[in-house]
Amino acid sequence: MISKWQWLLSQLSRQLWLRASLFAVLAVASALLAILAQRILPADLPVAIGADSVGSILNILASSMLAVTTFSLSVMVSAYSAATSNVTPRATRLLMQDTTTQNVLSTFIGTFLFSLVGIVALSTGIYGEAGRLLLFAVTVAVIILIVVTILRWIDHLSRFGRVGETTERVEDAALTASRRRMDNPCLGGLPLPADARPPPEARPVLPPRVGYVQHLDVAALAHCAKAFDGEIWVACLPGNFVDPSRPLAWLLGDSDDEHVEQALGAFTLGRERSFDQDPRFGLSVMAEIASRALSPAVNDPGTAIDVLGRAVRVLLAWVPDGEPTEPEPPYPRVRVPAVRLEDLFDDVFSPIARDGASLLEVQVRLQKSLAVLARNGGPTFLPCCQAQASHALQYARDGLAIDQEKNRLATLFEQLWS
Repeated sequence: MISKWQWLLSQLSRQLWLRASLFAVLAVASALLAILAQRILPADLPVAIGADSVGSILNILASSMLAVTTFSLSVMVSAYSAATSNVTPRATRLLMQDTTTQNVLSTFIGTFLFSLVGIVALSTGIYGEAGRLLLFAVTVAVIILIVVTILRWIDHLSRFGRVGETTERVEDAALTASRRRMDNPCLGGLPLPADARPPPEARPVLPPRVGYVQHLDVAALAHCAKAFDGEIWVACLPGNFVDPSRPLAWLLGDSDDEHVEQALGAFTLGRERSFDQDPRFGLSVMAEIASRALSPAVNDPGTAIDVLGRAVRVLLAWVPDGEPTEPEPPYPRVRVPAVRLEDLFDDVFSPIARDGASLLEVQVRLQKSLAVLARNGGPTFLPCCQAQASHALQYARDGLAIDQEKNRLATLFEQLWS
């Protein structure tokens, strides 16, 4: 449970331009720091560094880093394009937030600026004997950093943008969001029953535009509910598509327009869904990867089978660990609906059952995956697993080409679910 501003700060920290700007500022400061530090060092140093020797090294760094940065940017764009065409456009955002790629590009840009500033300073004669020595020491450290960065970059490029690696990123994002939601099923508030209806006097909190709920700050809602001594019922969870006619929440109590605006500020709306507080989004993206792999143009059932295994791991995170406990929620004035288990199963299994209806190997793995979830999930998972298994069998009866495959799948269905 993080506040809206903490979430916005985390989103900002994942941007490439911010990391590159910080590295650039650090590089320029390192080059200029030698000018100030030379006043501290003694003038009669035993080691003398010529301006030409340092300048030639900086010239090599500046020219090479500019070429390497241009090449790395082209590789990065190619990886994004490959992920968009071979995986799904929704997964590209995770590649764009890759910290290794951002650190590599930022290091190259920072080194280029460090070399450029050092060359300019040397040409003006600002550095003395001690300053050139310090600049040389920093340059050697930068060269070591560049060597390590390039070695990491070479290793990273062997996997970056590949189908399996991108799918693993989506799985990790979905798994992280699922575990966070399991730790706080109602985001810190009290559960809101699915059939609950707000009283007629409740005030709706309407969104100003069409979009997706990306983040919900329950602590801000609790502060708002305390202000008018009432309750707030959340109607839309992160990931829901909303419009000005659909309330985000309801205020129960003696509230006014100011409280409505305050409650509206707890919701962050955007044009796209976010992985952070939306565990269903990760499963939906995994289903998109499988559906693309099962399309006639790609014809890659192995990727769909791989996605099924990953979906099992993500959904097993929703199995309660040990005896269920009901700790006191920190925000009892806010009621939040829980994520429905049926929706999670529909998000990932229904598209695969539909698009893999004509492939026996996909249908067999789908039935076995659901059986694994049923065995490990207990009575909570069993109805969802049985419903999805029956749904998939109906698709397969219409999609499989020969009776032998239909009979084999029907026999497996009876063995698993009888």
